[in-house]
Amino acid sequence: MGPVLNGLTKLQSVENRLRAAKAKLTRCRRNVVIQENQVRNLQSALEAKKEEIQLTKVQYDRLELELKSRDADIAKLRASLNTAKTNKEYAAVLTQLNTTKADNSKNETHILDLLKDIEADEAECNEIQEQIAEQKQQLEKTRVESGTLAGKYEAKIKEIQEEWDEAAKDIPAEQLEIFRRVAETYDGQAVTEIVKPGDKKGAYSCGGCFMGITAESVNMLMSKDEIIRCPNCTRILVLAKSELK
Repeated sequence: MGPVLNGLTKLQSVENRLRAAKAKLTRCRRNVVIQENQVRNLQSALEAKKEEIQLTKVQYDRLELELKSRDADIAKLRASLNTAKTNKEYAAVLTQLNTTKADNSKNETHILDLLKDIEADEAECNEIQEQIAEQKQQLEKTRVESGTLAGKYEAKIKEIQEEWDEAAKDIPAEQLEIFRRVAETYDGQAVTEIVKPGDKKGAYSCGGCFMGITAESVNMLMSKDEIIRCPNCTRILVLAKSELK
């Protein structure tokens, strides 16, 4: 291979290391974001649970007022029993009294259920608050660790970027632009070797997409220092080291 293809092959090697370092930096920062989201989710769950408790308490207060109102009605009905002048009047008051007492009994049961719900929800709030406290501690620890690692990765990226710039400076602008475009398409993997699977003579394929490559293309790479791209995936083709011997 000539200087252009050799240069692109070397640049590909540096590109791989540069992308790997950037990926590590991204993962490092993502860990912080993930834990921040976990804290926010817990806080949202806590607020939702508190709102639920508040609504339950409003319902509880309403039933308590109804219960007190019915207690007053029961007292009046009992007094009316003592002043009833006829059996019919007595029976009517007694029926109303029993109905009111039954309604009160249902309210009392409902109130007890609401109290249990409030107690359970408040216990859940306490658990969520404990989880938030623990998650915040872990978040701060992760921030410190990620900050340290990020600094190392950023220094490494800067170092590799300088190496990339050095490797790219001798590659003609047109060929370098092709490399950049293909690298963006395939997550950095712009250059791929032509491979010959098995023992089949003349059976060449692209090392990126494994589609067939003609012998004519291989011969051109052996004789010319020009970019030849895979007709299927458009990656830049170079000969495998075994084919150069």
